[in-house]
Amino acid sequence: MNYTVLPGTDVKISTICLGTMTFGQQNSEADGHAQIDFALDKGINFIDTAEMYAVPAREKTYGSTEEIIGTWLKKSGRRNEIVLATKIAGPNRGLPYIREDLQFNDTTIRLSVEKSLKRLQTNYIDLYQFHWPERNVNFFGQRGFKVKDEAWEDNIQQVLETIQALINEGKIKHFGLSNETPWGLMRFLEESRKHNLPKIVTTQNPYSLLNRSFEVGLAEVCHRENVGLLAYSPLAFGVLSGKFLTGEPQPNARITLFSNFSRYNSENTRKASALYNEIAKDNGLTLTEMSLAFIRQQQFVSSTIIGATTLQQLEENINTTKVTLSDEILLEIEKVQSLIPDPAP
Repeated sequence: MNYTVLPGTDVKISTICLGTMTFGQQNSEADGHAQIDFALDKGINFIDTAEMYAVPAREKTYGSTEEIIGTWLKKSGRRNEIVLATKIAGPNRGLPYIREDLQFNDTTIRLSVEKSLKRLQTNYIDLYQFHWPERNVNFFGQRGFKVKDEAWEDNIQQVLETIQALINEGKIKHFGLSNETPWGLMRFLEESRKHNLPKIVTTQNPYSLLNRSFEVGLAEVCHRENVGLLAYSPLAFGVLSGKFLTGEPQPNARITLFSNFSRYNSENTRKASALYNEIAKDNGLTLTEMSLAFIRQQQFVSSTIIGATTLQQLEENINTTKVTLSDEILLEIEKVQSLIPDPAP
């Protein structure tokens, strides 16, 4: 396993992060524990979750993923071996069962931190992230910004002051954003500099061969401001595993089970995946190996979040760390990107 650090810190993280959003829905508690054990044995020390998980978000399963990680922590006693990240759900997720007030303010942030700590059975969170901005931003499947009426007022300084207080109290160590835009990232950086408040260390956004929109504006911000990308959906909900290219039914695949993730299930995603698969085969690689290696080789990526429903899938994903793509392969990838740019934004 390869390691880096959370930008601007001395916290060592594996370049592969174990994503856990299937725990409590597609994976049982026993499955989740087995995945964590396997991941740690393979050198992964970074685990990501969220208060709204499992996915798809449902009232009866919200918080279940954190609870499964919590029972593993209690059983294993290995809290000091992992870097643990979780997220607070904001108003744009539309999940009223999580909190009566879904806005980000001192009360709601503190309430969510306390609930996560209890479910996780720990007394601190290494990386606390805001799961979608409060304000109106592009959602999945949208390319251009849509102007809408909104009640949001800029409260970023107040949010950072709460984060500072929680860091002082030892309840969180660092903080990051998720599904953020260049404007939002720069506003947080501006306020942290202006008022000497905690600096963002990461943003967790989708990034894959089928969705490279992060490169348009956010990649430069992250590079120049020393903020790391935690790349999620690196295999585009399994599309870049190649299993949909066989023509065989995939009844247990995420995009089959959860139709709301339709952005990964389109004619263009299938065309692009087939072209990427040809490049991989011509170079003795699987589509999975090439897809994950491409992400890992981007300088602005701190860690790639992988999720699996089986240990076999998890092992295959972890083994891709041995793959390095040549300049010739990268050039062929760029040709497909130019032909079918970002088919799953």
